[in-house]
Amino acid sequence: MKNTNNNNKKKRPPINPNWAQLQQKLKTNNPSKPKEGKNNPETVLGKRKERSEADPNVSADSAPSVLIPSNNDSSVTDAIAMDCEMVGVSSQGNKSALGRVTMVNSWGNVVYDEYVQPVEYVVDFRTAISGIRPRHLKKAKDFWVVQKEVAELIKGKTLVGHALHNDFKVLLLSHPKKDTRDTSEYQPFQKEGPTRSLRKLADEFLGVKIQLGEHCSIEDARAAMMLYQRNKKEWERSVKDHLRFKEKRKKFNRKKRPKARVATNLNSISAVSLH
Repeated sequence: MKNTNNNNKKKRPPINPNWAQLQQKLKTNNPSKPKEGKNNPETVLGKRKERSEADPNVSADSAPSVLIPSNNDSSVTDAIAMDCEMVGVSSQGNKSALGRVTMVNSWGNVVYDEYVQPVEYVVDFRTAISGIRPRHLKKAKDFWVVQKEVAELIKGKTLVGHALHNDFKVLLLSHPKKDTRDTSEYQPFQKEGPTRSLRKLADEFLGVKIQLGEHCSIEDARAAMMLYQRNKKEWERSVKDHLRFKEKRKKFNRKKRPKARVATNLNSISAVSLH
């Protein structure tokens, strides 16, 4: 009885030839998609890869840019690079105000990035250079909030950047000279003539193209940090030598002052006795 049931289960009705023909036609017109996997560009990983190729630092024909961080550690390091983007205020828009400020750590990972609502009304967003648009400032933090947060982050840190005096001006902040590493002032980067731009320094010393269109404060901060990191040993040595020279000069001046005072007093006494 069991064998009879098993035989009945194994038997299947013959496939209708018209149905078989239809299936074959469907396969021909719509070939099956390959399964998603690590080699399939339609996977999430593949989409990320496509987006990264659109990044200005990555070329389809070259290795990833040196500006792309090698890890995802976003901790605040002893050295921080900062870059600011400005917008135009005042009646003619020719006065600069802070529109965005970005800071990256030693590896180039972002530790702070905020759009800023200036105190004064924005007349010119300077989008062609700053990359800032009206929508970016709609929910941006107030200037005084950002200023306080930036001041707390850079306190006691080695601050890296390019032409940092411009950033300090719009932030209404300052930083100790001994803790400032400005790529626009580092002698080996600068040749005779006008100060060289960050764009030129990145091209010559890092082999990367930046600021080809709208500026990106993240990209600029990373470029400044990479310039510093690649020359850190020599740069720090030159800073120490300069500080040591200043200290020696101070000591020399201190020793010289008492002698000068004695000479002045003697001259005064001589003048009095003559009278």
